Amino acid sequence: MEQVFPEPTVGGLIQREDGLILLCSSHKWPGLYTVPGGHVELGETCEDALVREIKEEVGLNITVLDLISIQQVIYPKEFWKRAHFIFFDYLCRVVGDQKPVVDSNEIQSTIWASPQDALKLNIDRYLKHFIGRILDKEHTPFIISWIKES
Repeated sequence: MEQVFPEPTVGGLIQREDGLILLCSSHKWPGLYTVPGGHVELGETCEDALVREIKEEVGLNITVLDLISIQQVIYPKEFWKRAHFIFFDYLCRVVGDQKPVVDSNEIQSTIWASPQDALKLNIDRYLKHFIGRILDKEHTPFIISWIKES
């Protein structure tokens, strides 16, 4: 079915207490690492959609910390099909000492990496922007102080 309107989607950069972030491989972004997330359903807030999507895709309970960026993604060449998205990118924290359990449908595998190391991996330009925002010293002091304390 042909897409008629842009699709609002949420993505979560999930950070552990030690500062490492979760990266995922997905057949929808072939050869690239991405973050878990998905579509906002009717009647859901972006934050509720994010909590649901992350639980479905990687089995983690998370706390949503802050909206980091909004990105217009129009027909990305990296995506497996032609689509127009509006990404709502959130920084999240994993609750407790959980291990990811992939759903094997959307997500095929996961790794933990430092934000700096993640920028050296094969990631798309949207994730580079997302990670850059959390590393940006001009960003919200709460997030920067939380990252430094981890």
